[in-house]
Amino acid sequence: MTSFPGQGRAPARDDIERAHLLDPTDRTWSIARAQVSPDLTDLARRFWIPVWDVPPGRDSVQRVLQYPVCLLVVSDSYARFYGVVSGLSHTVLTGRGWAVGLMFQPAAGHLLTGQPVRRMTDRHLDLTALPALDGSAVTDQVRRVMAPDPDSPHAQARARGVVEDALRALLPADEEGLLVNAIVEHVESSPDLLRVDELCARFGLTERTLQRLLHKRIGLGPKWLIRRRRLQEAADRLRDAGTPLSGIAAELGYADQAHFTRDFRTATGMTPGEFAARFRPLRQ
Repeated sequence: MTSFPGQGRAPARDDIERAHLLDPTDRTWSIARAQVSPDLTDLARRFWIPVWDVPPGRDSVQRVLQYPVCLLVVSDSYARFYGVVSGLSHTVLTGRGWAVGLMFQPAAGHLLTGQPVRRMTDRHLDLTALPALDGSAVTDQVRRVMAPDPDSPHAQARARGVVEDALRALLPADEEGLLVNAIVEHVESSPDLLRVDELCARFGLTERTLQRLLHKRIGLGPKWLIRRRRLQEAADRLRDAGTPLSGIAAELGYADQAHFTRDFRTATGMTPGEFAARFRPLRQ
């Protein structure tokens, strides 16, 4: 297998997924996470399986700064394939329900859709529309095993197995896909990487070639990729007590605190201070 700079080094991520702008006081849902089987790590990252019970008259809004990967989600009411969301992803939970979600690797989107993934940016398809997957069979089987008891670890494991069995038809990942996996992993695990030209140099690519590759395989360009990692890292650090905003801004490569605040508010709808305040009662 071809090796690339940074390949094989897992990105450091918090147990509370740094992409999820959660409200820590919201107790209406729970989420289970699981890694994919070792033979599928070139195509997928991990499963997440939320189960919720929201009281009547209320809703639970989940806000996510999505990773630069496509998603598969099967619930009791829909089954979809999602492209990368360039802004803030919103999901509103109501009533009782569940979902089985899978985060793909960057390599997988093009293999599943058979087209440049940029056509899927900020869009989703019904799972049955994917040419490389029997979406109807996957949906029916996942619902069959999850419906009796969505909280059951056994049911969740069986549902994951259904999805994984369907994905194995895409193996092995192609060389271009492995390259884009390595590029994205390198960005996510290199907080010192702040410029596109640095990324090009590390992989021996021209900026034009990198731009075309990322638009084809993840749907967005290298500047977005670096900016998204910085915002996710900022959200992660804002959960901690005693870290001044000016220090976070400097560590993440912003010119000053004002630029950091504007960037974070534009992406999330909250100032860094407002987001950090969510976690203050828990710290106290």
